[in-house]
Amino acid sequence: MKERHNRLSVVKELIKNNRIDNQDTLLELLKKEGYNVTQATLSRDLKMLKVGKISDGWSGYYYTLPESDLVSESEKSYIQDVRRGIISIEFSGNFGVIKTRPGHANSVGFALDVLALPEILGTVAGDDTIFVILREGMTKEDLLDSFNSRIPEVSDPSAPV
Repeated sequence: MKERHNRLSVVKELIKNNRIDNQDTLLELLKKEGYNVTQATLSRDLKMLKVGKISDGWSGYYYTLPESDLVSESEKSYIQDVRRGIISIEFSGNFGVIKTRPGHANSVGFALDVLALPEILGTVAGDDTIFVILREGMTKEDLLDSFNSRIPEVSDPSAPV
């Protein structure tokens, strides 16, 4: 099972970083990565990943991942805002206070709203402090797990710096 998960990650990276127009090309790239799979296995993988083909406008079609798997440039910018600005997070129940570098609270709060982390109901930003309201049933740990998956460079913002 772990091999399949790793292979699917490699398939996604290959599709993101290469213009691949057929399964034979993808099979060759996978073989170079150390995965020797059949065409039938690759077809199942592509179906599972919801890979599609789009026209390049002049010479044919190539594989693409669903939009949800592609981090947009603007999302990368918002993630950078969070990484740059956040100093610490403290919680009391469903309420949190995020300390930021002076002048960064507005951009970090806006970035968190745009990133639409499912744990956050809303934010209110000042100059260097953001008030965070967690959704009903969500915990500090849920939010930190979301940070770890969406914004991995924010290691443990709950520990004051």
